[in-house]
Amino acid sequence: MTRREARSAKAERREVVMISSGIEALGGGIDRDNPYVNKGTADAQRAGVVVFTIYSPSVGHYGHSFWRETIGQSFLSQLADETGGEFYISTIGSPVSFAPFLEEISMRLQNQYLLTFDAKPEKKAGLQPVRVQVNHEDADVAAADKVFVKASM
Repeated sequence: MTRREARSAKAERREVVMISSGIEALGGGIDRDNPYVNKGTADAQRAGVVVFTIYSPSVGHYGHSFWRETIGQSFLSQLADETGGEFYISTIGSPVSFAPFLEEISMRLQNQYLLTFDAKPEKKAGLQPVRVQVNHEDADVAAADKVFVKASM
């Protein structure tokens, strides 16, 4: 692909807004190395999907356990951070309205910039770490911490 073709090609944007308690009822551990969260993050990164998460408490037994709520919030934050999205929470309880969160997500989606870079393909396709930073004191960047790179030919 020539540079001109690359510039004129439209970048396919994919975003998901997930409203969840983040509580993993199947178990999998309570630390940052939860296999279900890690798989969801890897699948989103592989597909190039940015995940925005909004905390909403669970009902029933899992909904009134402070430590489960805290862990669930951590999982939602991890998923959002590692895919380039944001985590939204109002308080420990249910948000009165999702509208402020959805408005901010909409604003973020309207103010995106396309960043292109060359990744070094390995023998096997897989996730590679990436670090994005800006050298301006008033700038803030949300970006995935890994990107899916196809195998070399």
